[in-house]
Amino acid sequence: MSEKREGRTRNWGTIVYPESAPEDWVEIFKSHKVPFFISPLHDRDFTATGEPKKPHYHVLLMFDSVKTREQAQEIFNNIGGVGCDKINSLRGNARYLCHLDDMDKAQYDPNEVYCYGPSADYVTVIGLPTDKYDSIAEMIDFVDREGIISYAALLRHARANNEIWFRVLCDSGTLVMKEFIKSRTWEVTKADYE
Repeated sequence: MSEKREGRTRNWGTIVYPESAPEDWVEIFKSHKVPFFISPLHDRDFTATGEPKKPHYHVLLMFDSVKTREQAQEIFNNIGGVGCDKINSLRGNARYLCHLDDMDKAQYDPNEVYCYGPSADYVTVIGLPTDKYDSIAEMIDFVDREGIISYAALLRHARANNEIWFRVLCDSGTLVMKEFIKSRTWEVTKADYE
């Protein structure tokens, strides 16, 4: 591979510290018309020695074609980005925005990842086959805890409060959850008559 091609990739990352970024840094970023993800504010992270890290955002920039480090850095400079990292695994780095695979670190809500651009679909990018099963398990616990007896109530709750659950229900989880709610309702009703 030539040197020219080695330094090019589609995805680049940086860190943004709120105090050193322009106030309108997200709007500036949008003006470049390149899809991106911005993590929730990482304000609960610690160094290896236990010191709190400065609050920061992780940013992933996703070009439609390969770009050089210099091309990505030019955009990051406009928003006060620190560093310009070549992203080898979009899924792995996207999951890192919320520390999804590192339970020893502070966990951040995937619903709070800011997405810009038509191809910036965070839930799709981070998706693993096991995530569907985890979401169904969470919904079962929620239905039991909240005494849900209506699939419509669960679907409305998911639509308003949890995009990941809503997608699972729309894509493949409806049958399982409808049957669970129906069976659970039957158990509750039967217990009332005993």
